[in-house]
Amino acid sequence: MNYTGDMEKAMHQTHGFGYEEYKQKLDVRMQVEREREQDYKKSRQIVSELERNVFNRIGL
Repeated sequence: MNYTGDMEKAMHQTHGFGYEEYKQKLDVRMQVEREREQDYKKSRQIVSELERNVFNRIGL
């Protein structure tokens, strides 16, 4: 995969380091992946709550 400047910028803004450091250090990769997993779980919880609210409003 070609790593673009925008991807590098996003990595710095989100995690505080660049792709090279991510690629070279296992502890950094694990930290990023834990954060991604937490973000995923939060987003699934939000979707679930929204779906529940919608179904409650339409009476299902």
